[in-house]
Amino acid sequence: MNSQFTKIVRILLGIVLVVFGANKFLRFIPMETPTGSAGDFLNSLNATGYIFPIVGILEVIIGGLLLLKKWVPFALILLAPISINILLFHLFLDIPGIVVSFVVVVFNSILIYKNWLQFRPLFT
Repeated sequence: MNSQFTKIVRILLGIVLVVFGANKFLRFIPMETPTGSAGDFLNSLNATGYIFPIVGILEVIIGGLLLLKKWVPFALILLAPISINILLFHLFLDIPGIVVSFVVVVFNSILIYKNWLQFRPLFT
């Protein structure tokens, strides 16, 4: 993988995170309200009053760090559980939205692989 490819992946992932994170507050992208189990799950999370604002803030911060190329390994580690949970939500409860979540997981995985030398001490 060359650095140009990595730069494009980092910037695209940063943009996706900033846009979808900001959408949790500003609601500029109309989203269909899921029904069934997905709707029940999202309604229960929304009822807590803190999950979506915290996830939105984290997504914007992580996206900003990726766009500014600051603390990229730290941002990728913060993003890992969020991206996996988004993928699992769509895999088990809302299949139509799985494409974007899959792209986020793949981009995060590519960037973790590219920065693996910085993560290596965590596993020794």
